[in-house]
Amino acid sequence: MPRFGGIATFMRLPGRSDPADLDVAVVGVPLDIGTSNRPGARFGPRGIRDESVLLRPYNMATRAAPFDSLRIDDIGDVATNPYNLTDAVARIEARYRELTAHGLITVTMGGDHTVVLPVLRAMAAVHGPVGLVHVDAHTDINDAMFGEKIAHGTPFRRAVEEGLLDGPRVVQIGVRGTGYAADDFDWSRRQGFRVVQAEECWHRSLAPLMEEVRAQIGAGPVYLSFDIDGLDPAYAPGTGTPEVGGLTTAQALEIIRGCRGLELVGCDLVEVAPIYDTTGATSLTAANLLYEMICVLPGVEYRS
Repeated sequence: MPRFGGIATFMRLPGRSDPADLDVAVVGVPLDIGTSNRPGARFGPRGIRDESVLLRPYNMATRAAPFDSLRIDDIGDVATNPYNLTDAVARIEARYRELTAHGLITVTMGGDHTVVLPVLRAMAAVHGPVGLVHVDAHTDINDAMFGEKIAHGTPFRRAVEEGLLDGPRVVQIGVRGTGYAADDFDWSRRQGFRVVQAEECWHRSLAPLMEEVRAQIGAGPVYLSFDIDGLDPAYAPGTGTPEVGGLTTAQALEIIRGCRGLELVGCDLVEVAPIYDTTGATSLTAANLLYEMICVLPGVEYRS
C-alpha cells in the first residue's frame, strides 16, 4: 500500500491488535473541551496519524529498533464525550485502567492536557506515585480555571492533591511566558518539583540537563508528558496556547532521548491543534516526537 493510501493509523501500524497481546498501545484521546481559549486539539490524534506515514521504523540516530523488540499497535481512540468534561475524564480513566491491567505501556496522542489527569490516575493505581518529566510552556498547576477544578491548566495540581506524583522526582522543562502571579511557577517548586524555565535552555544543548534529570528521577516508575507548546511556535504553531521563546526541535529530541534508561510506564504528546497549521508541520513534529518516545521505552533493542 502506498503511504498516501489505506486507513490512517500511527506509523501505518495494523490497528487490529487486542491489548492483551501488546507491550505498547498507541492511543488517541480526542478531547478539547478542557481548553481555556483556542480549541482544536480534538483533531490532534487524526492529524498526527496522517503525518506519521512519513516515518520509518528504524531510528538512524540512536539505532533503536522498537518494532523489532516490542509488540506495538495503534488501538484507536477513547470514545470521549464532547459535551461533558467530567464524563469524558471518567471515560478516559476507565479505558486506561483497562489497558494498564494488561501491564502494557501507553503512548497517548492528545487531546488537550486535561487528558493527563485520568491517565495518571490509572498509572498510579498500578504503580503508585510516579515520577514525571513534563515539557510545556506552562506548569499546568492552576487551582481552578473559571471556577472549574478540572481543565487543561489544572492537571498537575490535581495530581499532587490526589497523591499521583512523587514530587522530588518531577521535572518541568521549558516553562515561560506571561502569568498571573509568581505562584504560577513557584507553587511547583514548593512541591519539590524542579522547574527549568525556557530561558535556562536558550542557546545550549540539553543533554547535560537530562543527565541531571536522570540522576534526580533515579529508579522507579516515571511518566513523560509533552505539550507541543513547549516548542517555540516557529516549530509548532498548531496549538492552542503558543508562547514565544520556546524550545527547538533539536532540544526536544535531546530531552526525549535523554529519558533512555528511565522506567517509563507511559507517555503522551498533547495540545496539537492542526487547524492552526495548514502545512501539517506541527502534526509531523508531534509524530516524530511520539516515535522518539517509543524508541526510549524499556525493552527497546538497539541495532548496529
